[in-house]
Amino acid sequence: LSCFGATSTVKLIKSLEQAINTPLFQPLDKAVFEGLLIKHDEKYSFVHDHVQSAAYNLMKPEERCLYHFQYGLALCSGSMFSQDDDAIFTAVGQINRGGPSAVSNPAQGATIANLNLLAGKRAVGMSD
Repeated sequence: LSCFGATSTVKLIKSLEQAINTPLFQPLDKAVFEGLLIKHDEKYSFVHDHVQSAAYNLMKPEERCLYHFQYGLALCSGSMFSQDDDAIFTAVGQINRGGPSAVSNPAQGATIANLNLLAGKRAVGMSD
């Protein structure tokens, strides 16, 4: 959750959970029980920015890059990706936070460039 900032929607978490085939709600609900997160109105939020920062900094910088990159790619494969502008922006933002070092081959780089182009076109379309 810390890779996505201070707050994440249940919709986003559900999409990521399906895409990476890893249970996410059980540990999040445990963190709610322990007082680290708040669940309110279909969102999970850290109780304080410092808690989010501490959770994020538990990962090594190179791990953070890989998680951002993997989560972004995983979200791109979800069914809501093509229809939901927020999902596109979130997925591409995560990929970009992974940085160029996370790209494993030229074909993957081309795919990421196309995803950024799609996000850019959607952003321009929203501003009209």
